This record gives sequence, structure tokens and C-alpha cells, in this order.
Amino acid sequence: MKLRKYTRVMTIAGSDPSGGAGVQADIKTISACGCFATSAIVAVVDENTVGVKGVHPIPAAFVAAQIHSILDDIGTDAVKIGMLHSSELIRSVRETLDEYPEITNIVLDPVMVATSGDSLLQEEAIATLREVLIPRSRIITPNIPEAELLLGRNIKDKNELLDASRDLANLGSSVFLKAGHLMDEELTDIFYNAETGETTVFRYPRTDTINTHGTGCTLSSALASYLAKGNSLSEAARMAKEYIAAAICSGAGYEIGHGHGPVHHFHSFWQ
Repeated sequence: MKLRKYTRVMTIAGSDPSGGAGVQADIKTISACGCFATSAIVAVVDENTVGVKGVHPIPAAFVAAQIHSILDDIGTDAVKIGMLHSSELIRSVRETLDEYPEITNIVLDPVMVATSGDSLLQEEAIATLREVLIPRSRIITPNIPEAELLLGRNIKDKNELLDASRDLANLGSSVFLKAGHLMDEELTDIFYNAETGETTVFRYPRTDTINTHGTGCTLSSALASYLAKGNSLSEAARMAKEYIAAAICSGAGYEIGHGHGPVHHFHSFWQ
């Protein structure tokens, strides 16, 4: 009997003990999207739905060792990268991935600020992220505050989103710019495909909910999953947007914790 093979997605990110963001959200999302999840933990984070209380970094060499162990044995069809807290770690991840040039489906969520507003990235690491890791990524998924840090300018309204996405693409990858921080009644996200030069605008009604913890982790993991399954970049972006929109809508009906609760990763399977 010929054995079947899993579609594999590796997440390189920090751990969230509350289960709504980080590696925990990534694994849930990757599983819900029909892929097999592996992980390399970059930090153990003390956080809950209210906020981040502390970050315990994993040494860069040990993170690289985790990546080697997974890729040399299981391999992967896509990589999702989340919170990388230091320049040393960013460079280490880039150098490790460069040993596997066949891996091209790399989705980078440039995590710098948590939903609660807490800073998660050392200031000097922003330039390293911009110069070292973004050019190795196929697509990045910044929100408005992260895009502003990467570009060095403010984004005041949705009329500036298109130019911002194209300017971000000049850093070396395609861009899914998440505009949830703009307080419009309608959510307007911009996907700029640097491989084709095409721009797609995703418009969805805003869901009235505080359960938005881990939305960035979830979107980027879904994008990586759909790329791993062989979808084009544009198809994967559309499918990931549909997935996160449904997860937010379904999660709005739940109460958990005392702050920003999670989205409903398994909305297609149970309510």
C-alpha cells in the first residue's frame, strides 16, 4: 500500500500560553486548514488575553537547531515566521533557511506590537528585519503600526494604503497589508502581488468584537497553509482572508478571559 503524505507547514514563532496567538494559534490554524504543523519556538512568552507580562528568549543557536531538526527529517512545504525579538535571532533564522534554498513559500508576519499594544520587538531589530529577512520572504503581512515602523512614516487613512503596500513591496516581497487599525466601518485590506504587479482590495464589514487576539498569527498561518497546498499567491491571499474573516465572526460569540479573546480557529468544524 502506498502511504499518503501530509502537506507540511512549519511555524517559527513564540509561545502564547493563553492559546490565542503565537505558535498555539499557528498550529490550530494550520491544522484547521488541512496541513500538518511543525514548530520552532523562539521565545516563551508570559501573556494572557489582557497583555504581555514577560518574554523569555530562546538562544538563537537553539532555535536554529530546532529548524534543522525539522527540515532535515520532516521537511516542509511552507514556513510561517512570527515574532523574532532580536537582530541576532533574525540573522540566524535567515542564515538557517538559506541552507534550504528549495523552500520558497515563506510567509513573514513582522510582529512588533501585540494586540494589547505591548512592544514585542527590540527597536534595533526593525532595521535587521527590513534588510535581512523580508527579502527572503515571499510575502509579508504587516498591520498598520508595523507598516508604519517599516516605512518610517504614518498611514493616516485608507487612501494611503495602496501606496504603502507598493512601498513595502520595494523591500523585497509581496505584501498583505492589514488595515484593521484604521477605525472605518468597513475593513479594507490590500494585497499587492509583487510577482505579477497586481493589487487586490479586500473589503469586509467590521465585526463588533474584542476577540481579536492572534488575528495576525492566524492570517499568516492560513496564508502559509494555502501556499503549501499548491495555491497561487493570489489564491492563497483570498482564501486566507476568507478564513480569518469567518474566524473573527464566529469567535465574536464567545467570552474567554478578561481582555482580547481569540478568534475561532475551528469554526468550520464546531460551534
